[in-house]
Amino acid sequence: MNESVVLDETIKYPQDATIFAAVCCILFIIIGFLGNFISILALCRRTMLRNATTAFVISLCTADFLFCTINLPLTASRYIHQAWLLGDTACSLFPFFFYGNVGASLMSMTLITVNRFIIFNYHHLYGKIYKKRFVVLMIIFCWVFSFGLLMPTLTRAWGEFGLDKATFSCTILMRNGRSPKKFLFVVGFLIPCIVIILSHSSIIWKVRKSRRNVEAHTQVNRSSTNPLFKQTIHQKDESRLNRMIVIIFCSFVVCFLPLMIVNVFDSKYSFPTIHVVASVLAWMSSCINPFIYVGLNRHYRRAYYRFLCSKPRTQRTSFGSCFNRSNSEADFKTVVSEVIVLSDRNTTSPEGPKEENVV
Repeated sequence: MNESVVLDETIKYPQDATIFAAVCCILFIIIGFLGNFISILALCRRTMLRNATTAFVISLCTADFLFCTINLPLTASRYIHQAWLLGDTACSLFPFFFYGNVGASLMSMTLITVNRFIIFNYHHLYGKIYKKRFVVLMIIFCWVFSFGLLMPTLTRAWGEFGLDKATFSCTILMRNGRSPKKFLFVVGFLIPCIVIILSHSSIIWKVRKSRRNVEAHTQVNRSSTNPLFKQTIHQKDESRLNRMIVIIFCSFVVCFLPLMIVNVFDSKYSFPTIHVVASVLAWMSSCINPFIYVGLNRHYRRAYYRFLCSKPRTQRTSFGSCFNRSNSEADFKTVVSEVIVLSDRNTTSPEGPKEENVV
C-alpha cells in the first residue's frame, strides 16, 4: 500500500521537459566549464588586473565552475534516468553543495555590485576598505555564509536533506513539520536583489550627476573644444554603463526570479513543466556570468585575448597570486566600467576638470 501511494504521488514530468532539462544540463556543463575555467586562468595571469574587483569576479567564476563540474552532471543524470542512483549519503550531500554553490555565486555578485557602489560613491575610501586582508576576509565570508546557512539543514536541526520521491530529486525536506526551503529561497534572492537595485540605482544617479557637471563646465568654457569632446565621451560612457547595468540586473532577475516564485507559490508541483523551465534558467546563470561580468569589461576582454592568442610566458602564476597586489587608491581605476567620473570640486576648479578613468 505504501509503495502504491508513493507511485500515485510521483510527479509526472512530461518527457519533452525531462529531455529538455537533460540537454540543457549537458550544454551548460560544456559552456560553463570552458567559460569559467578560462576566465579564472586569464584573470589570474594578468598582473594589472590583480585588484579587489577581479578577486570577486574570480570567486564568482569559481563558484560557477564548481557548479558546472559537480552539480550539473548529477542533475543531468537525474533527469536522464528520472531517478537518483547514488544512494542516500550522496543524496544528502548533493543539495548541500548545490545550494551552497548557488549561494556563493549570488554572494559574489553582491560583492561585485557593492564594490562598484564604493568606487563611484566613496572612492576616497576605496583603498582603506579594499585592502588585501579585507578582500580575502570578504571572499571567505561569502563562502562561509553561503554554506553556513545550510548547516542547520545538514545537521537536521531545521529540515533535512534527502530524496523527494515525488520529484526524484535530492532537496530540502520537512522534518518535524519544519523546513527552511522558503526562507532560503526568499532571503537568498531578495537580499542580493535589493542590494543590486539600490547600488546600481546609486551608480546611475552619480554618473548622471557627473554628466550634468560636465555640461555645466562646457557652458562656461564654450570657446574650448576639449570640454565638448569630453562631454561626448562622457555621454557614450554613461550609455555604456547603463547598458551594462541593465544587462546584469535583467540576467539576474531572469535566472533566479522564476525559480524563487515557483518554489514559494507552487510547492506541490502543480505545474511540473514550469518547475523544469525555472530550474533551467537558474542553471543558465552559471555559464552566462563569465560573458556578462568579464565580457562587458574591455580590460577583461584584453586578458582573454592575451591568454588565448598570445605566446605562453615562462612565468608561472598561481590562483593565490591574484591577491598579491596591494589595493590602493589607484587600483580602482582599472576595474569596473569605462566611465569618466568628475566630482563637483574638480568641475569648478580653476585648473579645469581632473579625470579619473574608472575602467
